Parts: sequence; structure tokens; C-alpha cells
Amino acid sequence: MKLGIFSHCIVGFSLITLLGAVIYLTSDFLGFLDLQKQLKNACVNNAGNEPQKAYEEYKSSSSSSSSSSCNLFSGRWVFDNVSLPLYEERNCSFMLPEFACEKYGRKDLKYRNWRWKPHECDLPRFNGTALLEKIRGKRLLFVGDSLNRNQWTSMLCLIESALGPSAPKTVVRNENMFLFEAIEYNATIGLYWAPFLVESNCDDPLIHHVKHRVIRLMGIDKHARHWNNADILVFNNYLWWMDPITIVWGSFGSSDAIYKRVEMRLRRYEMALNTWSDWLEFNINRTKTNLFFMSLSPFHKFGESWDDPSNCYSETEPILKDGYWGIATDREMMNVAESILHKLEMRGLNITYLNVTNLSDYRKDAHPSIYRKFFHPLSEEQLSNPISYSDCVHWCLPGVPDVWNEILYSYIMDF
Repeated sequence: MKLGIFSHCIVGFSLITLLGAVIYLTSDFLGFLDLQKQLKNACVNNAGNEPQKAYEEYKSSSSSSSSSSCNLFSGRWVFDNVSLPLYEERNCSFMLPEFACEKYGRKDLKYRNWRWKPHECDLPRFNGTALLEKIRGKRLLFVGDSLNRNQWTSMLCLIESALGPSAPKTVVRNENMFLFEAIEYNATIGLYWAPFLVESNCDDPLIHHVKHRVIRLMGIDKHARHWNNADILVFNNYLWWMDPITIVWGSFGSSDAIYKRVEMRLRRYEMALNTWSDWLEFNINRTKTNLFFMSLSPFHKFGESWDDPSNCYSETEPILKDGYWGIATDREMMNVAESILHKLEMRGLNITYLNVTNLSDYRKDAHPSIYRKFFHPLSEEQLSNPISYSDCVHWCLPGVPDVWNEILYSYIMDF
């Protein structure tokens, strides 16, 4: 029976395609597209292929929001308490205590209901089944620091509803690697902890709050050998370069190692990204691996102007000014990263730059602030002044990283 339906579908598509050529020249082409979509949906539904159905629904919903035809990064935030949140914090078995703002006492939950609306299109709604089908047999890997952990956690929460009730809900750690496997799809979604991308004394994914940070500028192989077989790599790298850093030439602990303090943050950032980009150029399989680089995630340690002493504490509304660009956004660091990516492109290696900085900058309301688990005891002085210990760097979930993943999803589904 299904074979017969499939045969009729082929004939139907052939006739409609021929008809489309005439309609395009003489009549309503949009009407033709709608007819074509209806036939496609009917065929898919009758075939009973649910993963393919999910993929076709994505293609239908994204016809005006393709990552290649619309600027997904220029838009505005729209309050939406109908279709959002995309998941409930308490129902996500992958939720980490750093991002569980409701669990740790936040009462105002409007931060979950702001939808990013690009000016020229709509973001396709995240479909976990469609994504898992798209990455069937593949490996998606986030590489970076705790902001990438924020985004990775969001991704797992987003896809959880697409997994069957009997699917395993565990993440396995192997040193710096955290891996979740969707067994039915033979797909893995991993996080690799490497806050500087190159080797450092902060490489322990659980114990990395050291007073004096030291990096091995040329020491990338220790980490990068774990990235070789990934099909999709999503990098971020920014926040950890803000504090003073010592660079070591040689091995950690070696008697002949040379240590030098490099005060110019732009220079040390550029040198490390050059090491990273050189590794990519000579080691990435260009026919297999798709590369992404996340732009810096803004933090709201200041108000909307230098005269505003407040930070993200007690903020409950986004910044809704058109064209707002935060005072704390480090454009010089962004320029360094963008220059490195451009040089990679000139050398024949394409890496997609997801510039989420500006859209995230509006969301001063969406940080954990004091509503998260703190892993170090808070002093009485801190407790008496909540502003002093507010986390204005990471993001509550559900929240802003979900939008980053919706954008990433749009690009992945367009491969």
C-alpha cells in the first residue's frame, strides 16, 4: 500500500513541477508552492515516516527564515507567553544548578517568555526530532568555557522532549569531555571544557578557579586531539582572557620553561586564536566537519550607561531601545576574533560566525544574579549586599542560550 502511495506521489510531484513552470510565468507562484507543500505533507504522512515528517515540517516553516537568506542577528525581543518557554526548568533532567534560577528562588519568571524576532523573517521553531534526525550517526561538540556549558545545557533541555521515555538521560564524563548519546539516532552531543582553547592550568572542568592563570600558547594538541572526529564543532572563547595571564614556553613544571606575563589582552588573545586557527587549517577534515564560532556573550556588570551603578541584580525587563549596544561589550576583542576568522576564510577554511552579542546585550534581565547555586561559601558582607555577588555573566534557563541554539539549529538544518 505504501509503495503505491509513493508511486502516486512521484507522478504527482512530476505533474506539479511541470505545472509550476507554467504558473511561474503566468500566474500565482505562491499558490503553486502551497499546493506543492500540501502534496508533500500528504505523502509524508501516509508513509508514516515521523523523522522525515519532522524534517519536512522544518523546511516548510523555515522557507522565509533560511540562515542564508535572512539576517537572524538583527531584530527585537517580543514578549510571548503563549509559545514560550520551550521547556520547563524543573522538567529538564540535564539542568545544572548554575542556571536553575527558578529552583534557587527567582519569583519573576518573565525572562523565560521573550522571543527573538529577526526584522526580516521568523526563527524556525526548534524541533528536537528534526535535529536528531539531521545529526543521525554524527557528533555535535561544543568546545569552550562555562558559557558554552550554558548553551550545551540549553541544547540538551531543548531536545529532551524529542527523546522517548525509555531513552537514557545521563551524561558521561571522560576527563574534559562530557557526552550525551541519543542511542536511537547514534548521535552524540558533547561538551569539551577548554576555557582558553590552548592548554592552561585551568583545564580541570570542575576545579579551575586558580588565582594566577597560566597558559601554554603553543600547547593545543592536548585538547584538539579530542575534536578531530566531530562532525559539527561549536567554539566559544572570550571571557577567561579578561584577567591577567602568564604565558609559559615549554612544559608545565619543566625546569627550563620560560614564564612571561603578557599584559596586553588583545595580543595574548590574538596569539592563542592564531594557534587555534593554525590547528584547524591543517587538521580539520573540510569535507566532514562544519565549524561555528560564537561571538562573545555580553555581561551586565554595569547599567545602561557609565553613570548607572547598578548591574543585573533585580532587573526584570530587557532593554528595548532600538539599536542599543552595551557599554561593556568589548568591540576590540570582537574585532580580533573576526579578523582571525576572516584570515581562515582567506586560507580556504570556512567557519560560520554566530554573532549573538548584540541580541543578547538587550537581556540584562536574563542572568542568574543571586538565583543560582554558588559553589563557594558567601561571606556575610556579600550576603548583605546582593549586587556584589550577582552572577551577571551566565544566563538563566530557559532563556537567552535557547535563542543561540535556535539560530544554530537553523544553520545546521540548512546544511
